[in-house]
Amino acid sequence: MTSHRDSVVIVGGGQAGLAAAHAALGAGWHPLVLEASDRPVGSWRGYYDSLKLFSPARYSSLPGLAFGGDGERYPCRDEVVDYLERYAAGLVGRGAEIRTGAHVTAVEASDGDGFSVRLAGGEVLTARILIAASGSFARPHRPVLPGLDGFTGQVLHAADYRSPASLSGERVVVVGAGNSAIQIAYELAAHARVTVASRDPIRFVAQRPLGRDLHFWLRLTGFDRLPLRRADRPPTVPVLDDGRYRQALRQGRFDRRPMFDRLDGDHVEWADGHRERIDAVLLATGYRPNLDYLADLGALTADGRPLQRGGVSHTHPGLGYLGLEWQRTPSSNTLRGVGADARHLVRSLARMDGAGG
Repeated sequence: MTSHRDSVVIVGGGQAGLAAAHAALGAGWHPLVLEASDRPVGSWRGYYDSLKLFSPARYSSLPGLAFGGDGERYPCRDEVVDYLERYAAGLVGRGAEIRTGAHVTAVEASDGDGFSVRLAGGEVLTARILIAASGSFARPHRPVLPGLDGFTGQVLHAADYRSPASLSGERVVVVGAGNSAIQIAYELAAHARVTVASRDPIRFVAQRPLGRDLHFWLRLTGFDRLPLRRADRPPTVPVLDDGRYRQALRQGRFDRRPMFDRLDGDHVEWADGHRERIDAVLLATGYRPNLDYLADLGALTADGRPLQRGGVSHTHPGLGYLGLEWQRTPSSNTLRGVGADARHLVRSLARMDGAGG
């Protein structure tokens, strides 16, 4: 069993884990970041090829390193990957330790204070403080939909989608009404026949009201920092639109219909009774916290959600969470907001531990 110096272990090397390491260094700790993949960029390499941030570069930085370049542009996926690698290198230069290829399989409470952290290769680390910042991309949410398990066409989640090439010429139903659902449907519509199916109508919000990006107004009004009393079930986020998505809907490039009644073989039965053959169902239905390694700790609900408030565990002193959707504020799981949550979490854990720097 290996003891890490100062025993501050962070599970996950994406934006949340790196923000946690930055805050830990600021508290005088020497964090160890454990990242399962071969690069400290979290899930960003796995997102679809055309993905762009919904916030401009000037509002998309982690603490201590500006994104750089034109502050009004919307960075693409690969730009974010490059940025996170530069950020990670800066943390290592300040004394953080980042281990890639380190897959955490289980966490147990130690006999004394703290935790035993088991890695896939059998190594066990001890940690006085553990921050779970492992994101959610590895746990895509697949809703219970009538007939989905027996559907004979292709079923994929947005986590599996990369580009329109694999669905070119096909009849596709995209399930969901959030930003990813609409962005994917819009892109697919140039190559396939696409319908968006959702329980609620799509809610659009102007990307640039009064000539300024929405995030300018969110920061100006303080909405992005608005504390939340409860965020176990985050509200639906509206679709940010510069006008192209609503225009595409009006022009019939893709359409939106109420959620179908059921799938039957390779057919969909719509709510109005119409029955239609389709080739694929794409689930843009979000994700759930990827915390399976805490399953035996007694720190999660029956459906795998962390028992926490503001990122601080209800069940285990010294255990914290970072990067949860609407954890403390509307921007908690974003590049622009996770840094503030990281500072708050580290301060809270330091007060409980008596080890703050």
